[in-house]
Amino acid sequence: MKVAIIGAGPYGLSVAAHLRARGIQHRIYGKPMDTWLHHMPDGMALKSDGFASNLSAPNHEGTLAAYCRQHGIPYHDTDVRVPLEVFNAYALDFQRQFVPDVDGRQVRLLERVADGFSLTLDDCASEHADCVVVAVGITHFAHVPAELGALPTTMLSHSSEHHDLSDFAGREILVVGGGSSAVDLAVLAYEAGAATSLVARGSAIRFDSVPSAGPRSLWARIQRPSSGLGPGWRSWLCQRVPVLYRFLPGRARLAIVRRHLGPRSAWHMRGRLESGVEVTLGASVAEAREEGGRARVALTGADESRREIVTDHVIAATGYIPDIRRLTFLDDELRTSVRTYQQMPILSRNFESSVAGLYFVGLVAANTFGPLMRFMVGAEYAAPRVARRLERRMPRVAKRARTMAPV
Repeated sequence: MKVAIIGAGPYGLSVAAHLRARGIQHRIYGKPMDTWLHHMPDGMALKSDGFASNLSAPNHEGTLAAYCRQHGIPYHDTDVRVPLEVFNAYALDFQRQFVPDVDGRQVRLLERVADGFSLTLDDCASEHADCVVVAVGITHFAHVPAELGALPTTMLSHSSEHHDLSDFAGREILVVGGGSSAVDLAVLAYEAGAATSLVARGSAIRFDSVPSAGPRSLWARIQRPSSGLGPGWRSWLCQRVPVLYRFLPGRARLAIVRRHLGPRSAWHMRGRLESGVEVTLGASVAEAREEGGRARVALTGADESRREIVTDHVIAATGYIPDIRRLTFLDDELRTSVRTYQQMPILSRNFESSVAGLYFVGLVAANTFGPLMRFMVGAEYAAPRVARRLERRMPRVAKRARTMAPV
């Protein structure tokens, strides 16, 4: 059997590592860790704890902790934040060790054919696969509110478009959003020399609690058990038994995905935010327009008051909305054949869609497996499960297996 993996981020690399260990022929397409290398702000730290920031390989090999020990980098499961540059170096080392043969080409078109799937790549080459695992990154699902849509692209961007914030030095920047991405970008842009403002709908910016010194007591662990999504029974259940999430009513599933672990920033960002970023709370963007070479943004308060901010550039740190329609490489016939709920694929317990042989992992799988798919730690659940399922499929497709050489 030949498996194609579309996407070489944490989920795609983890699936490939498990397939390779099982001797299942596969090919993985994409630039390794592209989202993390080029679409995350330089200088940020991961929101996840160290123990929840691993890519997944069989037998718990290739962990972040092992990488840090080998290279003499400070590490702790919970008490030391993971800098982005450390995580990226670790992930690329994981890729070299466990997934050495990444095909850097992009998949431009995926079609269903009589004996599997046809992939057209960015160099116009075509390849065949019996099964496909879609493991694309979050940048496909970047959400920009319609109220900002009238601004030209020179004055408006999504948070996922920024890595090096030094270009904003000496300029006025408005960040829209109240989550960790908004806070990180506002702080890092200010520290890079920008005059930065932040606007959020909520009445407060939420921060994690300052971690207590020493190990947690038994009673604290019983009340709020630890998990890769954070402490608490709900997070623990979301990580340990995400398969149960599939049986909830559709509206309940979506509500949990959207609300559980909502906008919240790391505790250590509070002081940095308050030191230089102008924050406006309880305000929503009503409209925005270009005026005199700058962006004029109208805000509406909870009391219906109205004010305007004039700035050089607006960054929408407004999150990601998984929507299969945003995966433009999917052929129209294939896309419409995938059974969905609120434009997210409905998946089996093994991540297979209603189209036999087509699997989805990562954020786009959140409708079926819940908030776990919003986090990197979800790869530790998804990758071995998909690999086991594909291994079981092998006898059924062996007769029509073919190489994945260009046709």
